[in-house]
Order: sequence, then C-alpha cells, then structure tokens
Amino acid sequence: MQNFIFSLNATFPIFLVMLLGYILKNVHMLGEDFVTTANTLNFKVTLPVLLFLDISTANIRDVWDGSYVLFCSGVTTLCFFTIWGLSKLLIKKKELIGAFVQASFRSSAAVLGIAFIQNMYGSSGMAPLMIVGTVPLYNIYSVLVLTFEARRDDEEIDTSRLTSAIKNIITNPIILGILAGLVVSVSGITFPVMVNKTLSSIASLATPLALIALGAGFEGKGALSKIKPTMVASFIKLLLQPAIILPFAIICGFEQEKLVAILIMLASPTTVSCYIMAKNMNNDGTLTSSIIVMTTFLSAFTLTAWIYLLRSIGLI
Repeated sequence: MQNFIFSLNATFPIFLVMLLGYILKNVHMLGEDFVTTANTLNFKVTLPVLLFLDISTANIRDVWDGSYVLFCSGVTTLCFFTIWGLSKLLIKKKELIGAFVQASFRSSAAVLGIAFIQNMYGSSGMAPLMIVGTVPLYNIYSVLVLTFEARRDDEEIDTSRLTSAIKNIITNPIILGILAGLVVSVSGITFPVMVNKTLSSIASLATPLALIALGAGFEGKGALSKIKPTMVASFIKLLLQPAIILPFAIICGFEQEKLVAILIMLASPTTVSCYIMAKNMNNDGTLTSSIIVMTTFLSAFTLTAWIYLLRSIGLI
C-alpha cells in the first residue's frame, strides 16, 4: 500500500493539472491562442532552462559512470529504431507514425526521474547520469522522426528532409539547454544568487504550464477516435519496454538508484514535451496528447507494480 500511495503521489497530481487545463478550456477561460503561445514558450524557454538547471547543478564529474551512461544511450537507441521500424511496417495511417513513435519511446525522464529517486533515496543519485545518456537522444531522435514523418502538402526529397532534421537538431532549444548544463557542471562555473533564483523561477513554470496547455489542447472526441494506437503505445511505453530491458539491466549489475533511474527511463509516462514538439513540427498533436494522458493515468498502477516487484526481489 505504501508503494501504491507513493506512486499515486508522483503521478496523479500531474493528471489533475492536465484535467484543470481541460476544464478551463471548456469553460472558455483558455483558448487556442493560449495553447499555441504556451507550447512555444515551453519549447523555447522554460523546458530548456529546467534541463539546464537539472544538469548544471549535478556534480557530473564525481558520479560519472561511463558504462551506465552507455547502457542508457544504447537502450534508448534500440527502443527508438525498433519502434520506428515496426511502425513503418504495421501502421496503415502514415500520418500517425511520427507522433506514435515519439510518444512510445520517450519518457518523462527529467521531470519524474529526479523526483522519484529523491523521494526514495533522499538525493538525485544517478538520475543526472540517466538524463545525460537519454534526454539528448530523446530530442535528437524525436526531431528525426517528426521531421521525416511530418504531414506535408507536397513530397520533399530525402536530402531536403535530412537537411531540415540536422538544422532542427542543431537549433533545438532543449538540446542546447542540456549541452550548456553539461559545460557548467563539468567546468564548475557558479552563478550569482540573483541569476540562480531567476533561472529557478523560470524553470518552475515548465511543468505546470506544459500540463495546463496539454489539458487545454486535449481533444476528447478526437482522442477517442485514436484509442487503438493510444492503447498500443501505452502498452509499449509502460509494460513492454521495461519487461524486455530490465532483466538485461539486472544482469549488468545495476541496482538501487541506478536501476530505479533505468525503470523511470523505460516505464514512466510519456513526457509532456512530446506534445509540444509534435505540435511545433506539424505532427499529430491529438494522438500525442491522448498517449500522454493515458500513460500518466495508467503509470500510477504500472509503476507501482514495477517498484513492488523490484523491491520484493531486493534490487531497490
């Protein structure tokens, strides 16, 4: 019961904030202009600042574990290309592929990862290393699939799409925020209190603003029409990936904070930034928001089950 309450406390408030956004939209307190503006603000400002602070305030040099970072990066790469390849073969509605792939492999690693590990162990532990190994790849791979699978009125040649993808990766604000955070962490640069407080205030806006915008932009009827891909993506995200990868992580000797961080990487809800990127890159925002809502709700139960299982066998 304690594990269940812990998981509910971590995930259900997120669901409730999204619900608030949906209610405010339906009582006409929020409009489509707010959703568009909030998504742009989150993508270009608040989320990059949040990730910058997460990485820059972690002592990367002291906790660095190359094999662990390599494992996280390898798993992320394997999951992404496997899901994309199978989606190209099995999904008939090609306009859904970009949103489906991104939402199936990409977790709320930065937002939930540190929170979970701090709640369980009292410190962020290995979460920053997991973030370094996964979040840059999350964004690079998301840019790739969203660029190549975006809806277009006319067919672009592959070289044009590749050029567009490279440009989107280089200019991606989230990737730039992570890289800047790494530079600051490794170099030991410190900022005045005034700067730190300003950055913290901006970063604190990221999650609630993104959740409210997601709820306000959620299309109930449209989401119901795409319930099948939503459920398939949720199954992949919450159950299939951890079921396949966790045994290999255990074989590699990862346990405690490292194993919890891997669990969050594999089995946490789809991150809200998926919706922001899908909307900004001309992909299916309705399917993306539907998967985020579904995985956020179901993860209160599935994460509880995974945590209970790993605790029962003495690994966390």
